Amino acid sequence: MSPIRTVEDVKSALGSLVPPVVLDVRWALGDTEGRQHYLDAHIPGAVFVDLDTELAEHGAPELGRHPLPSIDALQAAARRWGVTVGVPVVVYDNTGNTAAARAWWLLKWAGVEHVTMLDGGLKAWIEAGNDTASGEETARTEGDIELGEGHLPILTADDASALAISGTLLDARAAERYTGETEPIDPRAGHIPGAVSAPTSANLDADGRFLPAEQLRARFAGVSDEVGVYCGSGVTAAHQIAALAIAGIDAALYPGSWSQWSNDPSRPVATGPS
Repeated sequence: MSPIRTVEDVKSALGSLVPPVVLDVRWALGDTEGRQHYLDAHIPGAVFVDLDTELAEHGAPELGRHPLPSIDALQAAARRWGVTVGVPVVVYDNTGNTAAARAWWLLKWAGVEHVTMLDGGLKAWIEAGNDTASGEETARTEGDIELGEGHLPILTADDASALAISGTLLDARAAERYTGETEPIDPRAGHIPGAVSAPTSANLDADGRFLPAEQLRARFAGVSDEVGVYCGSGVTAAHQIAALAIAGIDAALYPGSWSQWSNDPSRPVATGPS
């Protein structure tokens, strides 16, 4: 199934006999006010999801900034959000789904089959003339979902290193972080040797919607049969995996990403445009 749904489709589904669970994943690097943005305005009925605490687990720096949560913690959170067997899930943010894609990927990885992103996010919802709500909302009923890990492929650091040689490893960060010109948050600048720069921002049009499938197929035409993706901490790389899926290409996520790799002094670092 496609990773995305249109505003019109989601609005129609919300009025159906089995409306989807809607999750607001407002997060951006350097912006700590995601919950406040949600409280100010969100799609009516949407439940806020905290990416830092609910879609990630935190520990030693060598694990990266956003390690995958334990399956038990994710299941408990998903049930709080109202995720229920047989009920579709729609996730969104207000940054072109670059954060919401983490929830999309994580729930798919954990076995939730019917989860999609609202294409264009909150911006598209509002521009279509739809109302928003303010304040905190909770799930209509507690969910009963049973989760299990491993339904989508992931890479370890060693896997990513090998794939950069044997297949295609895409670096979804901004080009200047790939080249090593700047590094705003992680301990070393540069990229995994052999990785190819493919910034997530190029997956979207000017309105924050995913490019059409044919354009995404053209963008990724040069990838090999085996594809992996990483970013700074495994968040926007999920967006790249969604774009690849729209193009008909399967890809694995390196969850530790650059934040894990750059914290390991034994790992080599490349700089420059290639």
